[in-house]
Amino acid sequence: MQLVVYFLRLEEYMLPCFSKQIFGVDCPGCGIQRAISLIFHGEFIAAFKMYPAIYTLLLLFAFLLADSFFTIKYAGKIIIILTTITVFLILTNYILKFL
Repeated sequence: MQLVVYFLRLEEYMLPCFSKQIFGVDCPGCGIQRAISLIFHGEFIAAFKMYPAIYTLLLLFAFLLADSFFTIKYAGKIIIILTTITVFLILTNYILKFL
């Protein structure tokens, strides 16, 4: 039960973005903590709007975890594809923040 309460109060424990504090500019990872918090609150569309790469990133981590326990055919190719999509989304979102 305490774990559920912790995840619902995640906003109280979020780390500040040091590049934003020091340079005044968002980093490519800005928004990921809030997106995770939104997912735990069931706000899936808001999480995507906050950080578009959140779902491919979670899928990549889930696949890497599954690949460490099971032998998955073409795992290397799948990891490369998921990583490429995730990096593309992160960089696209980062560039669009400045436009």
